[in-house]
Amino acid sequence: MTAPFSKPVSKAVFPVAGLGTRFLPATKASPKEMLNVVDKPLIQYAVEEAIAAGITEMIFVTGRSKRAIEDHFDKAYELEAELEAKNKHALLEIVRSIKPSHVNCVYVRQPEALGLGHAVLCAEKLVRDEPFAIILADDLLDGQPPVLQQMLKVHEAQHGSVIAVEKIDPAKSSSYGIVDGAEVSKGIYRLNGIVEKPQPKDAPSNLAVVGRYVLSSSIFTHIRNLKPGAGGEIQLTDAIAALLKEEPVFAYEYDGVRYDCGSKLGYMKASVEFALRHSELGADFAAYLKNRS
Repeated sequence: MTAPFSKPVSKAVFPVAGLGTRFLPATKASPKEMLNVVDKPLIQYAVEEAIAAGITEMIFVTGRSKRAIEDHFDKAYELEAELEAKNKHALLEIVRSIKPSHVNCVYVRQPEALGLGHAVLCAEKLVRDEPFAIILADDLLDGQPPVLQQMLKVHEAQHGSVIAVEKIDPAKSSSYGIVDGAEVSKGIYRLNGIVEKPQPKDAPSNLAVVGRYVLSSSIFTHIRNLKPGAGGEIQLTDAIAALLKEEPVFAYEYDGVRYDCGSKLGYMKASVEFALRHSELGADFAAYLKNRS
């Protein structure tokens, strides 16, 4: 058997099969991952983060009505031809840069919405026996260097799986996976436990899991052995709890800011912050906000 971390991380899994009900009616016919923050959809921010970390194979676990994601990363011959004919070279470069030529995008269907763990399991045949990343596009993480790049450095240094975490108000623990671990280096914790959505009185810490993971392929075996957990779903958290009994798993307090774009408020905060730094409209938008207040 191949050692769990003997290969570099070159693949990222994007679970994008969710229905996005919190954004209805906007997500009735369009995936929530295609919601724009200024001029780019959430899924593009996620893919750009992966590319910056050296990932070359993007695996999208899709569902019904997710064709727009495939189209976004596909070549648009008619659009490119029209832009080229009209000498709109700047726009042409933007379109072509969505997916660099060295990056491969592949797609697999999740036939039923059975939870994050099940979505990840759908990618097993594409990941095979390699360590891999998981990115949840709902969590727009703004860090320098990009958060997944930070995590891969921890993964290489610690020779183990890595989960991104942040400190939260303990009263909100029932909305997150919460980890229990011992700090081995500043912001890095060797895990001895993880629990999905505990009540505050039962939470082992105030370190909450956010939407970035670097895992060994052994996780697939643990997912297959699971019974439905919280919410009647196959929880990735439960599989990680089993994995850490056999292999080292670390939590990493990343350097950056998270925008919870699975919520309307988080999405609006991200839109404002990214608009303020936008090269074309940032100054005008800042002036508008100032005059409005």
